[in-house]
Amino acid sequence: MSPANDSPFEVDCPQCAKKVAWAPESTYRPFCSKRCQLLDLGAWADESHRIGGESAMDEADIETLLAQADKDAPLS
Repeated sequence: MSPANDSPFEVDCPQCAKKVAWAPESTYRPFCSKRCQLLDLGAWADESHRIGGESAMDEADIETLLAQADKDAPLS
C-alpha cells in the first residue's frame, strides 16, 4: 500500500520563501541554495538574528566575578 501523497515533503526556504523538497538531494535544506544559506549565516554572525532571552554577561561582569573569586580563594 503506497502513501496517499507521493510528492516529497516541501518547506519554505527561510531566506527567500522558495519551496524546497525535504530530500537527501536538497543539499542546502531547509535553504534553497548556498546563497540563501550564507545570507542566513551572515545574519547570525552580524547579530541580526538572535535567540531571545536574558543577556549574557559582559566583560565587566566577568572581571567582577573573577576579582571576587580571587578574594574568596584560600591561600595555599
